[in-house]
Amino acid sequence: MSAPAHAVPPVPRLALVSPGIRAMAIGAWWFALMGLLVKLAGRRLPSSQIVLVRAALTLGISFWAVRQARVPSIWGTQRALLLARGALGAIGINCFYYSLVHLPLGEATLIQYTNPIFATILAALWVGERVRTGEILCLATAMVGVVFITRPAALFGAAAATYAHRDVMIALFGAICSGAAYAAVRKMGSAEHQSVVVFYLPLVTFPVAIPFAVSSWLMPTRGEWLLLLGVGCATQLAQVYMTKGLQAESAVRATTTGYLQ
Repeated sequence: MSAPAHAVPPVPRLALVSPGIRAMAIGAWWFALMGLLVKLAGRRLPSSQIVLVRAALTLGISFWAVRQARVPSIWGTQRALLLARGALGAIGINCFYYSLVHLPLGEATLIQYTNPIFATILAALWVGERVRTGEILCLATAMVGVVFITRPAALFGAAAATYAHRDVMIALFGAICSGAAYAAVRKMGSAEHQSVVVFYLPLVTFPVAIPFAVSSWLMPTRGEWLLLLGVGCATQLAQVYMTKGLQAESAVRATTTGYLQ
């Protein structure tokens, strides 16, 4: 029997999810892959070297993407905010890579994913975003979920914590800087093209990483070069989708979606 002429076709489930949330979900997948590749590459290579190679790769890809987007200026219009976003992101990613290499994966992941808390607070103070009770509950529930999934030894006592408190503080500082970088993206809004926003991260990271990486450089093996290439590509895709999501959604909704990682 054919459907009545007036019948309304069903709405696809994906259509019920906003474009910003979809973008953050896709970005979360690429960030998760990036973290795994960094952990594998960091078994022998210093974290500073991973940051440098990743920055070099993403700088080239980002420059090409900006040119392809044909934006009026690759330097954007809100240059102070773009530089701040690049600097904060550079510090955050350096600290996160350091923690992935020097801390157990559970601890490093848990500390890094406190960044939505800082992003939400800073976006409320800096951008004036309103945070609803339901969003706070979602954020708190997600944090509890991260604790139970990562099961950090410091909380669950599965193994003696042998890492230095300095490493924990570096990881926490990185999470704060990452949250501030997300708030900066929200502050810019959609006035800047996403390719320009992404371009500023490696633009700042690359020169900063050079002295740290050169002093401890180890020649990567063929397999490690492939891992580093994967880190660069995964990071670029993650940053593009994350920027799309942050431009379309509030900080708390966008960063909480990042817990899918």
